Amino acid sequence: MTQAPPRRTVRATDTGPIVLSGLRAAWEPLAKQALVTALIVGAAAASTLLPMWLTVTDATAMWTGAGLAVVLLGLTALMARSTRLARVEILVPLLDFVAIGLLRFGTGESRSVFLAIIILPVIWIAAGHGRWRVAVPLIGTVVTLLLPLLLAPGRVFPASEGVRLVIVVVTFGAAAAVVNELSRRSLLQLTAAQRSRRVAEAEVSQAAIVQRSLQPVDGNGLPSAIRVAGTCVPARSVGGDFYDWYPTPDGGMGFTLGDVMGKGVGAGMIAAAVRAVIRSSLGEPDPALAFRSTSAGLSTGSVDMVSAQFTTCFHGRISLDGSLRWVDAGHGLTLVRRAAGGSEFLRSAHLPLGVGSGWTSVETDLQPGDSVISVSDGVLDLFGGDLASLDRWQAFVDAREDVDRLVSDVTALAERGDRADDVTVVAVTWGGASKA
Repeated sequence: MTQAPPRRTVRATDTGPIVLSGLRAAWEPLAKQALVTALIVGAAAASTLLPMWLTVTDATAMWTGAGLAVVLLGLTALMARSTRLARVEILVPLLDFVAIGLLRFGTGESRSVFLAIIILPVIWIAAGHGRWRVAVPLIGTVVTLLLPLLLAPGRVFPASEGVRLVIVVVTFGAAAAVVNELSRRSLLQLTAAQRSRRVAEAEVSQAAIVQRSLQPVDGNGLPSAIRVAGTCVPARSVGGDFYDWYPTPDGGMGFTLGDVMGKGVGAGMIAAAVRAVIRSSLGEPDPALAFRSTSAGLSTGSVDMVSAQFTTCFHGRISLDGSLRWVDAGHGLTLVRRAAGGSEFLRSAHLPLGVGSGWTSVETDLQPGDSVISVSDGVLDLFGGDLASLDRWQAFVDAREDVDRLVSDVTALAERGDRADDVTVVAVTWGGASKA
């Protein structure tokens, strides 16, 4: 008896999306500041190049604002690479208010057409978490509008400018409040979605553990004349394929390979149910009775449990004298490799579980050293997935006399890249009648 090769553990979680999300969060401030900088520098350049349409009242202040925006752009680039600097991200939009105020002062103050740029740092700050992010943009807006009083002391502040200040602060304040509330609700929804995802991942992970625990690990307990190996490499954490082997009361062994249509937890639940009912029939000498019991056990009345997800399955019993009694429910992917050379597929016209009924078993004699190899259709995908893949698979089997090597090589092929379907194989070699 040989031990089955180790099965690949598929984790329910994937760190890839988390890493990508972190990278996006790190570079978002740079993208925001790039837009603000482009608008401020573009406004200064347009005012310089189009004096007939745009006013320049203080070129020094105007270009100082543009230069400050460029400096802030460089600072955000450093923040994207430094966690320590990223902690003071809010300073960038706050200083943008100053840059916009300088631009406004240099392009006509109240007559400037560039005040609308101020909405960008307002949204930037308000979109964060916390109600204080509504008040901060208002302070920045006031700074932008009152900056001329600092740059030109003694200047009379007209009443119209006061009205403008009130209207702008109220308008942008309302915008900040709306953005902040939407951000808060989005954060709550995201938190709830993440919590649900963690619960679902934990459940899938537990289901994968349970499914793996139901698969036999080695041939302990089987007759010494029988060698067995098997593996299942699921396409997801939980697969729809299953395999099983166990000793039978007559001193022989039984083995099963099934493939439930579909993948994921639903298919895994049906696979576990089918496996359990078939194994419970180990005392019946006719393996076809196991399929009849399974079909009856999964029937729910008006709608069968497996009617939407039928199961193809192969089930065989090997007695001590080398007699193989088998039944195939629409599977058709089991072959006998002869020790003398060559192999042949075990063909059956029966339909899958959940579709057909009235299965009957067939008897095939094994010679010492003959092997029975059954696989799921995911194995054929490793050999092209076309009609010729059956021939390539058969040649692959014929070239490997040892079942351990066969299963190990199939596992290596399956783990070489992504799989669209579960890959499962079980191989049994009968070595001859055991001695009493």
